[in-house]
Amino acid sequence: MGLIRIVVPAWQGVISASMSTEAAAPHPLRISDRGAATRGALLSAAREVFVEAGFAQAAVTDIVARAGASVGSLYHHFNGKADLYLTLYEEFQSRQQERTREAVRRARDSGESDPMRLFTAGARAYLDGCLAERDVSRLFMSGDGPPGFDRVMRDRMRTWAGRNAALFHTEDGVDEALAVVLTGAMAGAVSEISQSDDEAASRRLADDCLGIVETIRNPRTSRP
Repeated sequence: MGLIRIVVPAWQGVISASMSTEAAAPHPLRISDRGAATRGALLSAAREVFVEAGFAQAAVTDIVARAGASVGSLYHHFNGKADLYLTLYEEFQSRQQERTREAVRRARDSGESDPMRLFTAGARAYLDGCLAERDVSRLFMSGDGPPGFDRVMRDRMRTWAGRNAALFHTEDGVDEALAVVLTGAMAGAVSEISQSDDEAASRRLADDCLGIVETIRNPRTSRP
């Protein structure tokens, strides 16, 4: 018996349901396709409205009107305005994670093994992503988010620091202090770059920040 699996990502997790093809003909599949299109339209509209008005001033009615949807359909896919915002943030971070992972992979494939250069490769990809998606990057760094969003960002920062720490294994263990310093420095660069109106100046700042980072040496591995 075949199964049609419907997966609807949400901020709280992934909600899934399975339906027998014997009990469900092609019609539910068409509904699923239409539902996915509606969800995508709502996210796209929410991104535009949040960027233009900010989170606090954004109205659900404006989002559904721009998406060509209904308020009911919004609450079918999301819990509300905050859920839309948080879903946009998670999707952006997923794209950023893929960018950094791919950059580090390419560096390793080319023969690079120095932890600092691997970190820099990933950091450059992250900053490039902020420049490529400056609208949402600026939105998330603006401080205008739903209640508790600052905690979400802190959790993300700890996760990022943990991934960075994995690059700096030594005989004595993991140099967590170095990872924290580097991650904090890059967080400051992300904030400045995201909120700047001058793209050329932002790219110069990104290059300068990465240049400074590359001069830092792990004290545990650079002893004479």
